[in-house]
Amino acid sequence: MLVGERMTHPVIPVHPETSVPEALTMMRREKIRRLPVVDHGQLVGIVTDRDLLHASASPATTLSVWELNYLLSKLTVAKVMSTEVITVTENTPIEEAARLMADNKIGGLPVMRDGNVVGMITETDLFRVLLEMTGAREKGVRATVLVPDRAGQLAQLTKAVADMGGNIIALSTFAGENLSNSTVMCKIVGVDVDTLREHLTPIVQRIVDIRLG
Repeated sequence: MLVGERMTHPVIPVHPETSVPEALTMMRREKIRRLPVVDHGQLVGIVTDRDLLHASASPATTLSVWELNYLLSKLTVAKVMSTEVITVTENTPIEEAARLMADNKIGGLPVMRDGNVVGMITETDLFRVLLEMTGAREKGVRATVLVPDRAGQLAQLTKAVADMGGNIIALSTFAGENLSNSTVMCKIVGVDVDTLREHLTPIVQRIVDIRLG
């Protein structure tokens, strides 16, 4: 899966000279939390709702509300945006975008094509991918098992499910308890909890969790 398949588009940009209150109003209207800052077609920064709210709360308290609003109207996005922007392209694997966000503690990345911003990939987009990967919106039996980390284990597990008439609608692998094993989570329809437990117990190291979900 690539970023281009899951990014939010069309993108909503903001100009560096846009005032902070105007940018904040735009975010609230569009229900978004970050805006790429574009000047003459070039990406020059990114601004988040946190940047704008922090700027809005910082002036001295001795000012009247009218003076405060006047000063804020003169404060532009260019003064509060981040200029060191990490970007991806439409062909970036979705897991690479997730790694960049996690490693850099950021919630979204502009998506570039030929020097232009064509979308945004955000933590919300990644959450939607996670829901699909885990079959969270579909009913079934959710089983988490620990299996030896060697060739053929997934094939054995999927064959066991097929032999009992079940259908796997989601399957993911994760790190195990140590280097010798892996954790497998799958969502299965067409079987009940007890039948699945009976068939999986002999072929896995341990059933970590099994439930309707």
